Formats: sequence, structure tokens, C-alpha cells
Amino acid sequence: MDILIESTKGFEKDLDRLSDDERTIAVETINAYAALFSTQKAYAYRKLHRLTLDAELNGYESSLYTLKVSQKLRVILTVDEDPIFNQIIFTLFRVVNLVDVHMTYQAVAGSLYQEIAHHNQQAVQAS
Repeated sequence: MDILIESTKGFEKDLDRLSDDERTIAVETINAYAALFSTQKAYAYRKLHRLTLDAELNGYESSLYTLKVSQKLRVILTVDEDPIFNQIIFTLFRVVNLVDVHMTYQAVAGSLYQEIAHHNQQAVQAS
């Protein structure tokens, strides 16, 4: 199975703001995690955390997670398994301090799932 790691502009900006040591740890952690995923998928999923979402996903399951980089840093990412192309896609959205992780996680989720939330609001209004 191929592993594809994509990063967003927000992630790249966050990475640029880190110290050299923090940046190195973040990149090494992500790479080690990706390597682990290809050989020990169940264990790799246990290293991820899903925070509670404010948005209703209408029965869908979120693929948005946090990955611990250090005591104070977390990466916000999605993990998407694509069986058609036999690949796992990690999309890195942000790398943030622990104190900001919940707020940033909700913001990322809001932008990712706004279409689902919009359809939920329309369904409620139609009832």
C-alpha cells in the first residue's frame, strides 16, 4: 500500500513558525507515523485522537485526527484510505500548541464539513 502525505498552506506556515528543533521533531514524528501505518495499521490508529466535533455529520464518520508530536505540539490531519488506488492519504492541516488544538481542530472541521452541516440545516428547516 502506498503512503501519500499532503500538506496544506496552513500546515506549512505553522511549520515555518516552529523552532528548528520543533520542526525536526514534527517532521520525524509524521514520517515515523506514516511508516508505522503501513506495517501496523491498528496500532497506528491508536496513536491518533479524535476530538469531539461541534458540527453534526449526519451519520458520517470524521477522518480528522490529532497526532501528538511532543508534550506541547499536535498535528491536525486526516487519514483517508483509498482501496481503489491502494493508498493511504495523510493530509496535514495544522501543527499547533496543545492549548490551541481544540479551537483549531473545530475550525478545520468546520471548513472540511461545512457542506454536510449545510445539508443538515436545510433538512431541519424543511421539516
